[in-house]
Amino acid sequence: MPTGVAIRDVREQLFDAAERVLMRDGAAALTSRAVTTEAGCAKGVLHRHFADFDAFLADLVIDRAGRMEERAAALVAAAGTRTVIDLLTDALTDLFTPVVVAMVGLLTFRDGLRARLRAAGRPGVTVLSDATAMLRSYLEAERQAGRLAPDTDIDSLGLTLIGSGHLLYANREDGPPGEADVRRIVTSAVAGALPR
Repeated sequence: MPTGVAIRDVREQLFDAAERVLMRDGAAALTSRAVTTEAGCAKGVLHRHFADFDAFLADLVIDRAGRMEERAAALVAAAGTRTVIDLLTDALTDLFTPVVVAMVGLLTFRDGLRARLRAAGRPGVTVLSDATAMLRSYLEAERQAGRLAPDTDIDSLGLTLIGSGHLLYANREDGPPGEADVRRIVTSAVAGALPR
């Protein structure tokens, strides 16, 4: 990028570039130089907008995890409209995109990133924590509507669905699992919670 030429939406361009590098080359290859090269700008551009690379990555994760709020609102609004199994199958399929799965790997790989996120009040594996909260809100809505048994442990059920979903999607070289595979784990997890 020539000196003096303004870049529009710098943060979003850098975030998109980071996602492309992460998807193509993996967490180990995600460096500030790789991101700025992918974005087509000078390395100094990233450091002008972020204190350091871990600060950049923390903002990226928080930004992408923040998009879960929209999904959560839509999922809660859909409670009662189709079967619980259908809605949860769709929710897990929409959640575990290749970018989200790669971000979980990134969070595992970079200690400095997890420290930044903890300092920002986002402990744990932020993306999965937010996804668990999303499912918890939905499951609570279904329990209140009588479509889940009143004694359903929605905290444990949400964790089970997220953990099983992540394991199903992680480390797959042959592409994401099919809808039938996702439905099978959802059906198994939810079976005991459905009213008799």
